[in-house]
Amino acid sequence: MALFSNATSTLPGRETPIETSQVHTISGHSLHPPFPNGYEEIVLGMGCFWGVERLFWQQPGVYVTAAGYAGGGTPNPTYQETCTGRTGHTEVVRVIYNPSQVALDSLLQIFWEQHDPTQGNRQGNDIGSQYRSAIYTTTDAQLMVAKHSVAAYQQALDQAGRGAITTEIKPLDTFYYAEAYHQQYLDKNPNGYCGLKGTGVTCPIG
Repeated sequence: MALFSNATSTLPGRETPIETSQVHTISGHSLHPPFPNGYEEIVLGMGCFWGVERLFWQQPGVYVTAAGYAGGGTPNPTYQETCTGRTGHTEVVRVIYNPSQVALDSLLQIFWEQHDPTQGNRQGNDIGSQYRSAIYTTTDAQLMVAKHSVAAYQQALDQAGRGAITTEIKPLDTFYYAEAYHQQYLDKNPNGYCGLKGTGVTCPIG
């Protein structure tokens, strides 16, 4: 699967961050650092970030979530720029969690089971590199857990006759916040679009 890699077509972006929300509409916690001591951050891409963010803000042990862009080369991209496929970013959700309340394995089990990580640059009817599956880690330990989880889930998919996982797994470079209207979108618009659809295959971790 060919992820976005054409650096010559990457949009230039901007030096100044775009405007976004400051506070999570449900928890009331700040969307921005600093976060409580001992909490960890992982950034996950599972297609359209609206449904992904709702999925994770509902999980016990998750402190705050935020929609954004990561994995590409354009600094401070807009939604419109990301949708062109020329930023290299994918739509992601930043998940800040308390590891004493929820294990990373449990979060990754939800990640694997609630979308189809075998589709390359798409997720269902949402097509483009901005919808690719991704795990961006912030510690060496997270990266090791993520690599273990992909191996375990690939084995389960193989047994079910499904395809190869195309999820991009690497250390996080930079997380860029999405615009304010994307933050907690399905809280503001309860009947809004959610494209999440899993494979039906259980992930043997968590």
